Amino acid sequence: MPSNEQRRETAKRKLERQLERRAEQARKRRIATIAGSVVAAIVVIGAVVTFVVTRDDSDTTASAQTPSPTTSAPAQPAAEGQLPAFAAPAGLGADCQYPAADPASKQVNPPRSGQVPTDPAEVSVSMTTNQGNLGLLLDNAKAPCTVNSFASLAQQGYFNETPCHRLTTSPTLSVLQCGDPTGQGTGGPGYEFANEYPTNQYRPDDPALQEAVLYPRGTIAMANAGPNTNGSQFFLVYKDSQLPPGYTVFGKIDETGLATLDKIAQAGVAGGGQDGAPANEVQVKSILLD
Repeated sequence: MPSNEQRRETAKRKLERQLERRAEQARKRRIATIAGSVVAAIVVIGAVVTFVVTRDDSDTTASAQTPSPTTSAPAQPAAEGQLPAFAAPAGLGADCQYPAADPASKQVNPPRSGQVPTDPAEVSVSMTTNQGNLGLLLDNAKAPCTVNSFASLAQQGYFNETPCHRLTTSPTLSVLQCGDPTGQGTGGPGYEFANEYPTNQYRPDDPALQEAVLYPRGTIAMANAGPNTNGSQFFLVYKDSQLPPGYTVFGKIDETGLATLDKIAQAGVAGGGQDGAPANEVQVKSILLD
């Protein structure tokens, strides 16, 4: 069985090849329509982090995700390159399951399984860090199993005194990743769960699952290391970013939080580069439901 590291590297290489192919196809189209012109295509591939949350570890290994059993086709086609319009799949929130995964990095009980409420539609959360505060609004109507897990971890103090271990500042991926008590990108809560929106808006064989879409500034999404491996790691998008729709979107960040993220991003990555630990250490003090 391949290791988590091998799975991450394989998925990362796969995404890079996909982005390269898309850029090459776009270049050829431009050449075909502009007679005699020479197009220099420069593909900038950011260090695409594989966001893992439970047992699969660390950073970003963006891979084409396999939807959960409640997958359905979107009610309306999404604009090209955008996240799809939301259409509630049959049974949304009716059977949330959190099977055991690698041992927990910090002692915690799994959330309740089975049916979870989708009302209220939004859940307000306060995230306090040593760099400033972030207000989060969790989207319980679109991702109830994810919000159920996140709220459970927050209420148990799982996120308290944990680092945000990864900052990515590439032109195509601008995120801060948190939720791993080990600070190494390998930790999780000892269980995992299936993807929700936007993955569940696609059929399992839809090639669009392999195409990057826009995750807009202010998005909160789950990190993973492959299909349905969500756990505790999550990422905060501070600039519009490009990723395949295999990362569950479960909320948004308020203006205060975005200002805090901008300050963290401005300081850059420790040691330079576009991907690594933040130059200014980021420590989550607490995440509390309002």
